[in-house]
Amino acid sequence: MLRTTTCGALTIANLGESVILCGWVQKSRDLGGMTFIDIRDRYGITQLVFNMDDNKELCESARSLGREFVIKASGLVVERSNKNLKMPTGEVEIKITALEILNAAKLPPFLIDDETDGGDDLRMKYRYLDLRRNPIRNNMILRHRMAQSVRRYLDGLDFIEVETPVLIKSTPEGARDFVVPSRMNAGEFYALPQSPQTFKQLLMVSGFDRYFQIVKCFRDEDLRADRQPEFTQIDCEMSFIEQEDILNTFEGLIRLLFKDLKGIDLPEVPRMQYADAMRLYGSDKPDTRFDMAFVDLTNLVKGHQFPVFEQAELVIGINAKGSAHYTRKQIDELTEFIKRPQIGATGLIYYRHNEDGTIKSSVDKFYDETQLKVWAELMQSEPGDLVLIMAGGTDKVRKQLSELRLEMGTRLGLRDKNKFSALWVLDFPLLEWDEESERYHAMHHPFTSPKPEDIALLDTNPGDVRANAYDMVVNGTEIGGGSIRIHDRTLQALMFKHLGFSAEEAQKQFGFLMDAFEFGAPPHGGIAFGFDRLCSIFAGLDSIRDVIAFPKNNSGRDVMIDSPSTIDEKQLKELQIKTDLR
Repeated sequence: MLRTTTCGALTIANLGESVILCGWVQKSRDLGGMTFIDIRDRYGITQLVFNMDDNKELCESARSLGREFVIKASGLVVERSNKNLKMPTGEVEIKITALEILNAAKLPPFLIDDETDGGDDLRMKYRYLDLRRNPIRNNMILRHRMAQSVRRYLDGLDFIEVETPVLIKSTPEGARDFVVPSRMNAGEFYALPQSPQTFKQLLMVSGFDRYFQIVKCFRDEDLRADRQPEFTQIDCEMSFIEQEDILNTFEGLIRLLFKDLKGIDLPEVPRMQYADAMRLYGSDKPDTRFDMAFVDLTNLVKGHQFPVFEQAELVIGINAKGSAHYTRKQIDELTEFIKRPQIGATGLIYYRHNEDGTIKSSVDKFYDETQLKVWAELMQSEPGDLVLIMAGGTDKVRKQLSELRLEMGTRLGLRDKNKFSALWVLDFPLLEWDEESERYHAMHHPFTSPKPEDIALLDTNPGDVRANAYDMVVNGTEIGGGSIRIHDRTLQALMFKHLGFSAEEAQKQFGFLMDAFEFGAPPHGGIAFGFDRLCSIFAGLDSIRDVIAFPKNNSGRDVMIDSPSTIDEKQLKELQIKTDLR
């Protein structure tokens, strides 16, 4: 080894030791007769001291060092006169006896420090430099520790880690596939897996009983803060189990991760029906760090000639506790927020429950104070509260008020990143209607089992069929989801039929799985956690980008290596592919 220790290890206990350090120059300070260099590696920073009186040549060499030079420094551990107790190594410094430049460096395009002057685009282009910064490095260390905790927990429960193929078959359901041409099979294509779903089910048919994999997945979809074209899942499957077994096993995993990585004893995770989540929060992933649940006012407010309410299918409100001080300008800002195209609301109704007990609303023309006090009873508002009300079609207005609820939660400081609230959401609809294709699609995927008592509804009311499906939500983010699977060929064929597959299409796409079910498939189910999302929540980040070593930008590009890129005409010819960009 070129070094005897690291830059984060030396303390007062090492006084008098001769050491060799290797690392990068963080910064230098020239104080006339003395020069100080901070040397950095992934473990920390140590101060090196050079004295002109002791060794003029060595001191002048130190003065020639620039930021990010890679150096090897030998010397004696001595006590610092001006201690920095904020640093683990801040009580000592190294009195240098030998210095070697291992590699010079250009001036980096941005400051490599905890607080940098580099914007996102610049940091992405020079990601290998960005990874030298403590915040990004610490995210990578957290990711590593999480992966190790997952493996230890699942190994302790007899799960086997099995790798599944990366070059698979394209399927029409779900997001768009990334496809890979086959040179040896001209005109045919592999697809990169959106998840190992069918393979983990085949492993259950194979008798592996308990499988897991920390696996790369690929989806060609529009990107946002919590999406990347390639991402990582903690993928798990179990045989001879029921839903309760899955929930208990993987609630145990999440609670262990919070304990191992955050030192938090997460309480027992509450459960909520999908229907209740939509009714109370307008979302299948409600942020339960704060309450502000929806209250249905529909029956109470109708019959008073206010057109907005009279024409509405649903009228619902939220109580923003302690917000009666909101000015008209602030309420106008909220109105503009919900009118944005992404939300699409047309207006906002409100009332202030004043400190003196009086109630002032934006619809005083239609409702007197006696009637408004009845509203207040239902809304459980008290003096000092602000109630925000929206009206419209049921599904639409729930989604709109959900966005407003989250905005108010943010404004009121109720979405603290250091506070964590987990929730199981259960019993999702099996199918959802798609207006564009005019047919039902699987809400999760086509292999999800319906509730046994709802199977008969597939032929009469398919939209009412509930799935044996479950999601785990933390702080309003879905971090994992799964289901009990179909393990019977007849039921799987029925499911494909209701999804609009002909028997021939089903056989072509998934015949291998349906054939496997005829050779003794056990009851099985599983779950997949978004590993990147989990890491970002634990790191207190809004984006998964900074918990991925080499992420893509919002256009799906790696600007560091300039990918995707065109390929050589010779390669296209070998693949028998012609491009036609019009």
